[in-house]
Amino acid sequence: MLTRLIFALKDTELQRLLENNISMVADVQIESFGHKKNPWQKVVQSCGDIIVISDALIPQPVESGISTLNNLPENPTTVILHDIDSAEKQAQLVAAGADAVLFSGISPKSLTEAIEATLESRRQFFQLERFDHRGQAKPKINDLNTKSEIMQIFMNEVQQVAPSDSLLLITGETGVGKEHLAKVIHAESPRAAGPFIAVNTAALPEQLLESELFGHKQGAFTGATRSRRGAFEQAHGGTIFLDEIGEMPLHLQAKLLRVLQDYEIRPIGAEKSAWVDVRVIAATNRDLEEEVVKGNFRKDLFYRLSVVTLHIPSLRYRREDIPSLARRFLMHYKHKIGRDVRQISEPTMKALCRYDWPGNIRELMNVIERSMLLCKTDEISLQDLPSVFHSEDFFSLTHPNGEKTAPSNWKGKTLSQVQQEVTDEVEDLYLRLVLTKSQGRINRAAQLAGLNPRGLYNKMRRLGLNKEDFKKKTG
Repeated sequence: MLTRLIFALKDTELQRLLENNISMVADVQIESFGHKKNPWQKVVQSCGDIIVISDALIPQPVESGISTLNNLPENPTTVILHDIDSAEKQAQLVAAGADAVLFSGISPKSLTEAIEATLESRRQFFQLERFDHRGQAKPKINDLNTKSEIMQIFMNEVQQVAPSDSLLLITGETGVGKEHLAKVIHAESPRAAGPFIAVNTAALPEQLLESELFGHKQGAFTGATRSRRGAFEQAHGGTIFLDEIGEMPLHLQAKLLRVLQDYEIRPIGAEKSAWVDVRVIAATNRDLEEEVVKGNFRKDLFYRLSVVTLHIPSLRYRREDIPSLARRFLMHYKHKIGRDVRQISEPTMKALCRYDWPGNIRELMNVIERSMLLCKTDEISLQDLPSVFHSEDFFSLTHPNGEKTAPSNWKGKTLSQVQQEVTDEVEDLYLRLVLTKSQGRINRAAQLAGLNPRGLYNKMRRLGLNKEDFKKKTG
């Protein structure tokens, strides 16, 4: 994150000198208020990380003023400059809550060195703040170990792009783990020591999203009583994850494009832009190419974001991973909810593997947690699963009496989601047919299907089909 250094000094010449000395320090953004009207008010509203202020500019009683600074949301480091070279005066200011007290009469070089030391301490403070005090496991590449061939190919791509600094676009259905993958990529990158900042662009009202991303200055709009740093500034030196990017309003898409071109942000109401060093990872469950055609998403932003696109396979295309995932979540929730449930029965596991998982990994996690809460023994049984798992019509359109009816797992889904599921199921069945007929020969299967071989291979890869599984079969 960029460190905001605030100067509010009575001696404006000294203030200018310190500004010049510190301006060459990397990752520091400097603002000065000593020469402006109402400097104290501007300091309080500045959202600074380090505040260097003359004691003469702090309202009396000084103890109350320092307490105001210490209670600001940013928990700033306060450095007080005083004009009297007195150990007693210094002790009084430290007792009042100042983090550091400096005599303004010492050389500018010594003052600069002291402020630089404070900057370094603040950086270490940021590092500690990023430590997971709850003891939760940090995301790592081993989280994505898989038995699925389609997922292994995908993970090879992930390992190739993780060390780079390129823009990434992660696509996939709801619940496949796009944010978790972004965290894994961040953890495996040279930016791992920096912050990871996630913003769900669909979760905020349009009028607040710009401020959330780029920040604002005090007074920029009604209700902006203090300055606020945005997510891009917070992510300086690390990674910013923009979830549900397909939901972003068009006018903000234009502003985001400018940031991605120059990596300069301008908070709302600010006069100057600030450079940020971030890696951008975006994610969506929408077809952005289709959104471009509809006019809902800018073509130039789409091309800028999709330098590298990673499509996470849906859980139904890698069913061989379901048992290991289910057992992992069992161990996770065993400690989290305090239930001594140790295993999943064989019929239950078969039901989990047969289900299509429209909500993907997130749905699997929820099912495991719910089942553990309802389980009365140390083993999850079929009766502990939700009612949908007790039905045999996962993909049946016709009941035995001949009447057509919608499968129960269509409930709560949009028409496009159902159409995609039906299309995927039909493609899977048809490609298995032609691959069996061709005994796994791609060129022959493509000819039978009326596809080019590359198009067939891409569909097989998406559906988790392996030509080797059909080589010994006869048509």
